[in-house]
Amino acid sequence: MLEKFSYWKVKSKKENKADNKNLENIPKHVAIIMDGNGRWAKKRGLPRIAGHREGMNVINKIVKKANQLGIEVLTLYAFSTENWKRPKNEVDFLMRLPERYLSVELPKLIEENVQIRFMGCMNNLPNHTIQAIEKAVEQTKSNTGLILNFALNYGSRDEIVFAIQNIAKEAASGHLDLNSINHELVSKYLMTEELRDPDLLIRTSGEIRLSNFMLWQLAYTEFWFTDILWPDFSEEHFLEALHVYQQRIRRFGGI
Repeated sequence: MLEKFSYWKVKSKKENKADNKNLENIPKHVAIIMDGNGRWAKKRGLPRIAGHREGMNVINKIVKKANQLGIEVLTLYAFSTENWKRPKNEVDFLMRLPERYLSVELPKLIEENVQIRFMGCMNNLPNHTIQAIEKAVEQTKSNTGLILNFALNYGSRDEIVFAIQNIAKEAASGHLDLNSINHELVSKYLMTEELRDPDLLIRTSGEIRLSNFMLWQLAYTEFWFTDILWPDFSEEHFLEALHVYQQRIRRFGGI
């Protein structure tokens, strides 16, 4: 990567030994845009941070269910590069969430064999956030169950631009033949380098857009949108999304 940028990148996943015999055609990689925390709080006359706090509790339920079902990767859009535009008190609270979440849940995640990863840019993140993340990644790196991949300070357009810059740098230095640039090579320069692309994308709260999330990786992903706000999202809603996915036929442009 270019020296002025620092990233977390998801590392290789070891063999997943979870039993998924109870669910056929299960997506191996599920990505979720967890949307609606602020609206959930507003409907109840609460501050927006109350919605984020409640949304954190939902993460626990979905992570546990995904791990039980044998899903290999669960990527959660936690904070985008555009979210810095939000009010300072809300941003400050969101930057504390990884520390608060992991201080309570890390022992459970270790026990449940969950491997924690993060992808995004470390620029602008406070030290306490970085320290909490690095501790969680280090302590779960040997786990072989579900990869819980948080997208934090992540923006897909920036990710693609940085990939192009690095490819251009390699080509200019003579270490890369321009004729070797193809889809597979570009994917190797992304933050999801060693992950398969998501099979299923879930977005809550009724919004029907990608919001600068994994634009390259979602090229052939199945989408499932729901009006349910993230703090109200349950294991039953998650199973409903998986069921809809199972009914679809993925042709990848073929017949």
